[in-house]
Amino acid sequence: MDYKELASEFMQNIQKMHKLRQASPQKQIDESMQGEHFVLQFIAVHQGYVLPSEISNEMGISSARIAATLNGLERKGLITRQIDISDRRRILVDLTPEGKTLVEKHYQEAMETITKMLSKLGEHDAREYVRIIGRLAEVDPPAE
Repeated sequence: MDYKELASEFMQNIQKMHKLRQASPQKQIDESMQGEHFVLQFIAVHQGYVLPSEISNEMGISSARIAATLNGLERKGLITRQIDISDRRRILVDLTPEGKTLVEKHYQEAMETITKMLSKLGEHDAREYVRIIGRLAEVDPPAE
């Protein structure tokens, strides 16, 4: 198989999809996987206190950027931060009730969007798409 030719076709399709994403439900999905939405979702998934460094490591961004994001979320009343009583050098982050409500709202919206997108593909292609995404998640990233 000529993987280079297939990669070229893939890139062409990605470029076409990029144009569609600017005004499509896919944009909502993309946005939910970054920034404040991602931080809120990360905290919710861990169901309890998390460390800013854990968020930073997961997102692959600086601790300064995470601190700025957490400051914004705290101002909005979506998270709390408190000193860990067992290690006063650590700050623990958790969701407020408002934060939990917002995460649930975003989750439901994303589920509706993804359900619509998959239904447009049809059963066979939807199952294949989900399978391939799962497979890609298992594959090691290429060496740099």
